[in-house]
Amino acid sequence: MIKKILLVLALLTPISIFAQKASINGYVTDKSSRETLLSANVALLETNRGTTTNTLGYFSLTNLEPGTYTIACSYIGFELFRKTVTLSENETLRLDIELEPNVVATEEIVVTSERIIEAQKNIGTQDINTELITSLPKVFEADVFRSIQLLPGVKAASDFSSGLYVRGGSPDQTLILLDRNTVYNPSHFFGFFSTFNPDAIKDVRLYKGGYPAEYGGRLSSVLTIYNKDGNRNRTEGTATLGMLASRVSIEGPYKKGSWMFSARRSTLEPVLAALRSTSDNIPSSFYFLDYNGKVNFDATKNDKLSLAFYSGQDKVNFPFSDDAEFKLNYGNRTLSGNWTHIFNEKLFSNFVLTGSQYFNYPELELGGTPIERRNNIYDYSIKADLEYLPNEKHELAIGVWAGTLTIRLNDRFDNEPSFSSRSHSRYSSLYISDTWRPTEKWKIVSGLRSSYLSDGNYMRLEPRLSLEYKATDRIRLQTAYGRYNQYLTLITNEAFSGFDVWLTADDGVKPSFGDQYIIGAKTIPFEGFGFDVELYYRTMNDIFELDPFLQDVSGLDYPELFRIGNGDAYGAEFFFEKRAGNLTGFVGYTFAYTWKKFNDYNNGIDSPDGSGRRYPPKYDRRNDVNLVLSYKLSRKWKSTISFNYATGQAYTEVLGQYSANNTPWANDQLNTFTVGKINASRLPPYHRMDISFSRLGTFFGLGNAEWQFQIINVYSRRNVWFYNFDFDENPVERTEVPLLPLLPTISYTVNF
Repeated sequence: MIKKILLVLALLTPISIFAQKASINGYVTDKSSRETLLSANVALLETNRGTTTNTLGYFSLTNLEPGTYTIACSYIGFELFRKTVTLSENETLRLDIELEPNVVATEEIVVTSERIIEAQKNIGTQDINTELITSLPKVFEADVFRSIQLLPGVKAASDFSSGLYVRGGSPDQTLILLDRNTVYNPSHFFGFFSTFNPDAIKDVRLYKGGYPAEYGGRLSSVLTIYNKDGNRNRTEGTATLGMLASRVSIEGPYKKGSWMFSARRSTLEPVLAALRSTSDNIPSSFYFLDYNGKVNFDATKNDKLSLAFYSGQDKVNFPFSDDAEFKLNYGNRTLSGNWTHIFNEKLFSNFVLTGSQYFNYPELELGGTPIERRNNIYDYSIKADLEYLPNEKHELAIGVWAGTLTIRLNDRFDNEPSFSSRSHSRYSSLYISDTWRPTEKWKIVSGLRSSYLSDGNYMRLEPRLSLEYKATDRIRLQTAYGRYNQYLTLITNEAFSGFDVWLTADDGVKPSFGDQYIIGAKTIPFEGFGFDVELYYRTMNDIFELDPFLQDVSGLDYPELFRIGNGDAYGAEFFFEKRAGNLTGFVGYTFAYTWKKFNDYNNGIDSPDGSGRRYPPKYDRRNDVNLVLSYKLSRKWKSTISFNYATGQAYTEVLGQYSANNTPWANDQLNTFTVGKINASRLPPYHRMDISFSRLGTFFGLGNAEWQFQIINVYSRRNVWFYNFDFDENPVERTEVPLLPLLPTISYTVNF
């Protein structure tokens, strides 16, 4: 297969490449750790040629005229690299660039020879700085998903949910990849925060929409997370003691590579033990833990191998009455082996073997009656990606991804089977894309992806196209279109992730599909500042969800379990950031609408045919404002403030209650209530401010240390989580269930 692909690429190569040209290629790394840097900017200052490193930190500039050049490389938080090189005819220069970290923040935008080297943001793409993740004020624990929820276009369901609602998409519409491996339920503590340990992470990137042909399988967005490779210069570590969890991470070199290991465990048990003496509604036992590890082997300068793993688990026992107890046991495990090979300066390859497992075993005992569920997902796959540079105007990429997906679901009621389902699917995809730069001002990325699922024998084609026009050195105009398909759906409770279940398309249940249209502009209004604007519209067709009105699923055929609907979302996003100096941060604003529609649901006078009336889902927020500012008070002290304002969450209002005799000859009564239009009402607006202070110091001279003091919800805004209705009262009484109160937290980190 690989030989055939190489032959095709060779046939596509223009005759001009056989001229006596030169090239430069290599990896860009952090000099202090030799960790590869993703999306670093590399440019030749005397020409219009430039590129960025790929997801493995590699770059290549081909078809260069022989001569002398100044090569420059920049990356946020690092000193600008400059070096003069002389290229001879037919020379391939291997230049591995090491960037020096900045001790003091300087301008990210560097003016050199009247040319600007800047971060090349693609449309719909947002990089998340790992330093921001750890410096933000946090509820007990630094969290990747909580940081992402501050970006324009990303919504949060509540203070107690780390789910990502991206541009009108539910959490299952975001593909989450850890070291190129799919993670199905990345949450801890009932969904309170994500499973990704910030100390182990190197790079986080969110494709909010219009993502390239390399990715597929989800309607909305893609989140890629890469763990650290490990320090190749020296052994070092970090340990953090927090109120909810504590974590430790250690990394270092060996003769032919590097390694990294990190662990995190809950430390909430003493608090729970103290609370149990004053309240009965406290878990009798609770813990979560996770492990990350990675080993890298540098076989040759052109061959790198790595093995990465993750394991996480939550266990809870919660007796909530004298004769009732709830138990929860769920988690994820992933394993991925990666081989990177550089064939030559024009052809780069990456091969990955992945294995992902998700398990969920909730149990409920109510009045002596046990209710149990066993849910398992097994996903094993192989991936191959090739990047080919035939000349200076084209960058070709081609890849395949194939695997098997097994989903098992078994429910038992009172020790008797009540529902059983097992699906074993084969899936595959093939993509090809071309990045074409016809002139120095235009960049056109076109691609086509095909995908296949054996259940239902579904095959789909997904065209992708994006255009970029560089109007000036400070203004880039962009637009993108893409077709996307999704073969999975997640059955979940937005307030609690303990019973999450994944199901697939099959005969009679078609995969969902949608189109995305995006237009935007990336600008640099002043040096050190950035201002981005994006407008989007997206459709969601053939959405399949478990029918909430089914009273008993036993004996039903698989298609009868679902309701099928459609939806759309549109909005505008604005993002203004200050990237350098003592004061850094950003403000983001999103104006957005999201709609869904199902037949025979939310009917009214304007839908007499039973087609249903469209309604906003619970996570629809019309206005969303996020402000994050970080100020360096002194050499040791830094303060970070975050503020969020959002339109109140949609909910269905209860209008009243009435009672009626169930039968004319019986005395029992049937109590029922009437409600308004689905999600036609709104909770009060949500707003909250958090503040954090951090102080750098030393730990008895053995290493650096940092204290972090945070106040969550500084002015104690009692935001409403939901309304609780008491139907025993007439009229029905409504009470507010609030979210987080004012909450001080503290953590201590030691680097050794």
